Amino acid sequence: MADPKGFLNHGREVAKSRPVDVRLKDWNEVYVPGSLLPIISKQASRCMDCGIPFCHNGCPLGNLIPEWNDYAYREDWAAASERLHATNNFPEFTGRLCPAPCESACVLGINQPAVTIKNVEVSIIDKAWDSGDVEPQIPERLSGKTVAVIGSGPAGLAAAQQLTRAGHTVAVYERADRIGGLLRYGIPEFKMEKRHINRRIEQMRAEGTRFRTGIEIGRDLKATDLKKRYDAVVIAAGATTARDLPVPGRELKGVYQAMEYLPLANKVQEGDYVTSPISAEGKHVVVIGGGDTGADCVGTAHRQGAASVTQLEIMPRPGEDRAPHQPWPTFPMLYKVTSAHEEGGERVYSVSTTHFEGDEDGNVQWLHLTEVEFIDGKLTPKPGTERKIPAQLVTLAMGFTGTDRENGVVEQFGLDLDERGNIARDADFQTNVPGVFVAGDAGRGQSLIVWAIAEGRSAARGCDRFLTGASELPAPIKPTDRSLMV
Repeated sequence: MADPKGFLNHGREVAKSRPVDVRLKDWNEVYVPGSLLPIISKQASRCMDCGIPFCHNGCPLGNLIPEWNDYAYREDWAAASERLHATNNFPEFTGRLCPAPCESACVLGINQPAVTIKNVEVSIIDKAWDSGDVEPQIPERLSGKTVAVIGSGPAGLAAAQQLTRAGHTVAVYERADRIGGLLRYGIPEFKMEKRHINRRIEQMRAEGTRFRTGIEIGRDLKATDLKKRYDAVVIAAGATTARDLPVPGRELKGVYQAMEYLPLANKVQEGDYVTSPISAEGKHVVVIGGGDTGADCVGTAHRQGAASVTQLEIMPRPGEDRAPHQPWPTFPMLYKVTSAHEEGGERVYSVSTTHFEGDEDGNVQWLHLTEVEFIDGKLTPKPGTERKIPAQLVTLAMGFTGTDRENGVVEQFGLDLDERGNIARDADFQTNVPGVFVAGDAGRGQSLIVWAIAEGRSAARGCDRFLTGASELPAPIKPTDRSLMV
């Protein structure tokens, strides 16, 4: 145990954010660089090294949280990094992007603010990179087996790295022009600077992983041909079919899916554009959807100079404390203020869009909405609450409904789907087609980045067992497992 009185002597401190008026002028990460290291030892000391560490239950990766908290308290950064990487390929991703269900399950959180697990995690990995403790792990021998990984998001990268380190020759196929999937083009720069992805890619290249960009399996290369080329295939293509909003006026110019809007802003940061082809500058922006993707749209619109930003959510506003039906250690639905919300805008709950109104040139100008309430378990419009708000740019951030069915991968492989429309798989993450595995959102449905990495690691083990008849990779989670926070 790091410090038996740590949780008594120290209160919770989190990373400091740069002032709003400063950070809105750039796209850098919102946090003050280096602000965590002076406080992280004390924060790590708040970990009580519980007899039953419920934080493990909250983390799909099974991160060894009390162990690396102890090392962080002692400022043994090399040992902390080793323990962190034992279960997580990319802690710099999860430390910045994961909603930290481990903190909701922290035992200290029963009656005090939880340990800042996420901040400790990102401090350890940032220190490890700065100290040169993150090095390529080149396999001692090659197996002679080849694997194709479809998709380069967190699930695909985790699967590829594990399989490469097991000695297989791995090629990652990505339909976009750069590696990273939604990490690259879905997550704004102010939440995670892309340099973190770039240096992991270089590490993986040094280990032997090969990357093929600009190739969409199913269109540019048939899935059946891919299977002939490789001994096994891991599908980690995500759940990229966005939920749409079929209301009158949806066809108007200025109404876009979030994943049409956000990638262009990221391409500006990559140097592909001077300004985004879809910009919020000077416009009244409405974001439909109250989740993290919606918040990403809000923060992006602020930086582009929107005249106003309004975020709509059909569900009621969550409470600021745990609801009785969401007791510890479950992941509660709480009112969350992200860095994007700190920067301004209005959030409106319990409303539903009825239609869009445009001008004579077909550009959206107004969004009509009505308040809704639950009646007999169904969201029902409240009479007399209809109104309209200015909307010159609308982004739809309402989640995703499943993996892409238009590129032909499912049909060309002959894959079975489950009752939710995801690619079906067994306990080894293998589909109904021998040698074809699936991980991440493509098999699980839209979920957290920490689940994507966990599933990528588990699919890699199943794939390794298929190729070799045995595996020394970590035992997989079961596809049917549901942690308490999902």
